[in-house]
Amino acid sequence: MKEHKGTQKRNIGMTTITPSSRNTFTFLWAGQAVSLLGTGMTRFAVLIWAYEKAGTATALALLGFFICITYVIASPFAGVLVDRWDRRKIMILSDLGAGAMTALLLALYLTGQLEIWHLYLMEGMSGIFEAFQDPAFSASVSLVVPKDQYTRANGLLGLGKSAARIFAPALAGIFQQTAGLGAVMLVDLGTMSLAVISLLVFVRIPRPVGSQAGRQAAGAFWQEMRFGATYIYRQAGLRNLLFTFFLVNLFGTITYFAVLNPMILARTGGDQVALGTVRTVMGLGGVAGGLAISIWGGPRNKVKGYLLSTGLTFLICDFLTAVSRSTPAWAAAGFLSELTIPFIVAPYFALWQEIVPEDVQGRVFSTREMVQVLAQPFGYLAGGLLADGVFEPAFQSGGFLVAPLGWLVGSGPGAGMAAMFLCTSILGGLIGVFGWLSPSIQALGEKDETSIHQLVNSSIRDS
Repeated sequence: MKEHKGTQKRNIGMTTITPSSRNTFTFLWAGQAVSLLGTGMTRFAVLIWAYEKAGTATALALLGFFICITYVIASPFAGVLVDRWDRRKIMILSDLGAGAMTALLLALYLTGQLEIWHLYLMEGMSGIFEAFQDPAFSASVSLVVPKDQYTRANGLLGLGKSAARIFAPALAGIFQQTAGLGAVMLVDLGTMSLAVISLLVFVRIPRPVGSQAGRQAAGAFWQEMRFGATYIYRQAGLRNLLFTFFLVNLFGTITYFAVLNPMILARTGGDQVALGTVRTVMGLGGVAGGLAISIWGGPRNKVKGYLLSTGLTFLICDFLTAVSRSTPAWAAAGFLSELTIPFIVAPYFALWQEIVPEDVQGRVFSTREMVQVLAQPFGYLAGGLLADGVFEPAFQSGGFLVAPLGWLVGSGPGAGMAAMFLCTSILGGLIGVFGWLSPSIQALGEKDETSIHQLVNSSIRDS
């Protein structure tokens, strides 16, 4: 059948791509990036408000806890519905739900009734909406982007997240100081509205092509809910790949999320300008890395690219952070660390989008996200306990680790937390070694994707 040139189609893998797909992804990505900026502004402003109200670190930690716990609980249910329903509509409803939570917080704030427990409740609800939003978005990217562009697309997504990490706190601080918390929430509602309008007007997500895995997964709701976990568990390559990324998240949370800020404050006598400088430079590194991999397109063998980047960032960047003693040195180490992150996450997520059939990606990706997110509360808890109970006392005057390691990381306040970066430097480097020696993970990097899909379907069939 003859087609007009403007609508000529080409098949890539299991997805039919039209020239309009690039525009679809552009609007999808732009809406997500703008929404992330608004969400980041509100979360930062709420964090400051909660600290001023409660004055305890526990109060702030609970905000993140409630997001994580509801995300994990809702993920298996979300995965089934993402595959059953229109993914574009799920993203729209998720954005509207998150916007409704912000609007409710705004109403409570303006009437003088906002309390800490309201924030816990709203953050918990936000975790539920994100549990739907994340797999729906990731699975939609698979349907509008050619397979050979998955790494580049994921690099752009990382770029949007890095930009939000840089600009959201600064913008939130300006709006909060000049116009109050309510103004920040209004900006968040505005960015959410732009994201919804973009989805409604400019984005069309095609239905996924049916697969053998999808037909085998069909059944009762509870059967489909278990499918994502079963699918990953029965395939050694994906199971081991997810295990490596769980460890990446765990070690990253223990150090960069849990103890980097207090380490710098402890070693600089509470210099917030130094901390802000390091964090800003780190964000710039993330932007540079996202731009670089988006322009380059990523390595041909995604498995080797992911593992090599993972091993190097831990071995080099964590080590440099551990031995640094000044703001410029921490900033340089942090820049390099964030620079490499897109080279870790973009090939990693692209592998999942390549290997998992489109019509079951909602269930599989929800399970994957649930496992990855589980690493964060464990990491925060372990980071705090190890820093306060083990490493910091061990590096004070007369501590048992001062003699063997003090020449490398020093002693006194913050030295114990620096030593924790030494530990993750070694342990994180071993992640790359494990993946390199794992035949099942290496098999995922084979160029013949057809054989991978046949292996996947055979694995499901045999089980």
